[in-house]
Amino acid sequence: MASAGLSANIPSRAQLLCLFRSLLRTARQFPDYNIREYTKRRTIDAFRHNQNLTDQASIASAYSEGKTQLEIAKRQAIVQSLYAPVVKSVMDLKQ
Repeated sequence: MASAGLSANIPSRAQLLCLFRSLLRTARQFPDYNIREYTKRRTIDAFRHNQNLTDQASIASAYSEGKTQLEIAKRQAIVQSLYAPVVKSVMDLKQ
């Protein structure tokens, strides 16, 4: 019975892709180039690191951690936008 309850917590492929896209979308909201690129890189690296997980508990744990990181990133993006410097980064000017 314990495994039946656990399998309900296993995210589907669609949920994982939704989390990935949400993290990347949130990363784009950071006004600072360095933080924006770090968040994108960290998201991609974390998903690559966890792509070969097969244990259901590990998958559920990684998904839960990703959801937590998404909420943190959303809050930080809001705070960063409130205190963003007026001067753009050199990297932002190139684009």
